[in-house]
Amino acid sequence: MLSHIFIRDFAIIEKLDLPLESGMTVLTGETGAGKSILIDAIGLVLGDRANSHTVRQGASKAEIILVIDIQQTPAALEWLQQQDLDNGEECIIRRIIAAKGKSRSWINGSPSTLTMLKQLGELIVDIHGQHEHQSLMKKDHQRQLLDDFADNHALLTKLKHSAALISTTNTQYQNLINQSEEQKEKLALLRFQVTELEQLNLIEGEPDALDNEYQRLANTEQLLQVTHQVQEQLYTDENSVYSQLSTLNQSLKQQIVFDKGLKVPFDLLSSAQILVQEAAEECRHYSDGLTLDPQRLQEVEQRINDLQNIANKYQCYPNDLAERLSDLHQQVEGLDSSSSKIETLQRQRHEQQQAYLQQANKLTKRRQQAAKQLSKQVSQAMQSLSMEGGIFEVGLDSLKNESYSANGLELIRFLVSANPGQPTKPLVDVASGGELSRISLAIQMIAAQKVTLPALIFDEVDSGIGGATAEVVGQQLRKLGDDRQVLCVTHLPQVASKGHNHYKVTKIKQANSTSTGMISLDQEARVEEIARMIGGVAITTSTLSLAKEMIANS
Repeated sequence: MLSHIFIRDFAIIEKLDLPLESGMTVLTGETGAGKSILIDAIGLVLGDRANSHTVRQGASKAEIILVIDIQQTPAALEWLQQQDLDNGEECIIRRIIAAKGKSRSWINGSPSTLTMLKQLGELIVDIHGQHEHQSLMKKDHQRQLLDDFADNHALLTKLKHSAALISTTNTQYQNLINQSEEQKEKLALLRFQVTELEQLNLIEGEPDALDNEYQRLANTEQLLQVTHQVQEQLYTDENSVYSQLSTLNQSLKQQIVFDKGLKVPFDLLSSAQILVQEAAEECRHYSDGLTLDPQRLQEVEQRINDLQNIANKYQCYPNDLAERLSDLHQQVEGLDSSSSKIETLQRQRHEQQQAYLQQANKLTKRRQQAAKQLSKQVSQAMQSLSMEGGIFEVGLDSLKNESYSANGLELIRFLVSANPGQPTKPLVDVASGGELSRISLAIQMIAAQKVTLPALIFDEVDSGIGGATAEVVGQQLRKLGDDRQVLCVTHLPQVASKGHNHYKVTKIKQANSTSTGMISLDQEARVEEIARMIGGVAITTSTLSLAKEMIANS
């Protein structure tokens, strides 16, 4: 529950240090005194956005500190622990808003964001505003009210995740489908190119080998002539190199007996003689292997031309054709995988849709059950709010399964019949302003009973009602305050008299400024305040007696 609030320089509050009690606490005061400022301050410290009127005129900043007892709020304690912000049994939230618009906030002394304040606030306080009946006309708000009543939050989170998965998969699938025609044409071209290159039966290094073979075949006559000539001059002629070396070698051999120093040139000439003989033998073998082959020359020339033409077509060198074929194979595999991706996405989409429908059907059943309960209880509440014979219904209009909406398979509509015997029609088409205000109050009362948060705030939700209806509203609010904290801003004595605690909001006028203060009323002062609310300026003995009676009856 909220245990204490400190406010400085906020709106027209100069300084306020206020303890907050358990049970039902009412805030009353003259019109314009600023009864709702406290609620606005609580909203701001729990993450609402500030506006230009937040900081009191002439002040440099506004400061709000809210102390929360979280002993009986395990969800809030768990959140604090997850954020590493827990600090015993109390939680202190502080927010400072500068006049220039900048805002800073802390949770238990650690800097925090507005998002964090909102997340924590949603675990502690449920605020019902005086203009909530305006939101009640919106379909999204009607759906949210029903889901809050049914406590569908966890299931909705799963459903939104499922819907997001389906949306992502659908986008990927549609992108592939849109590309499929273009890909088919590209794939056909790639496969033709692969076939064309594969038919060449490319061998690694073949272009260089063909060039060498072509040069040999094209110059066979010249090669034969030269190798024969070399063989003859080296070895077979009478005056060959081999014969000359043999003669010179013999001369040196005869002189070695006179000087051993000639042994080195002798050995070298002997080696040269052997090499010359081997060279002549190699030329003989080479020439024996050469034959004139015009047919093979034509085949090689044709093969070279074929490779060159294909290489020109693919804008590369003949030696790069094998690499180009490998690249084409990879492109074909890539496009082929797109087809398999489409099949995979189809399977994924089907599985995701089935998971979605399973969760959505659970949500539908919970909504159907909650709709019956909410319709019955709000209709009963309407009877006590001077709408005898009025009927409230929650309608669920089925949507097509193909929509896979994050909000489920149905459209939620609030229907009402304000008069007996009249068929129910959409709320927006039927209810007058006064009726709408009472219907909104009935819904809020019933919805509040389902809320498990430790603190409920009602900001003039009783606007537009009076008499016996106001008495019923007061009783309902006090009943809510029996087991939780209820803060209620009200202008009705029937409601104010039901409070466990009572604060009066007053304007403090000074020479150059006006501020708001809050006074905790004792029993006597409370009687006077209720009497003022009943009788206005002139408070009579009868009015005081009635005020005492109203408080006593509470």
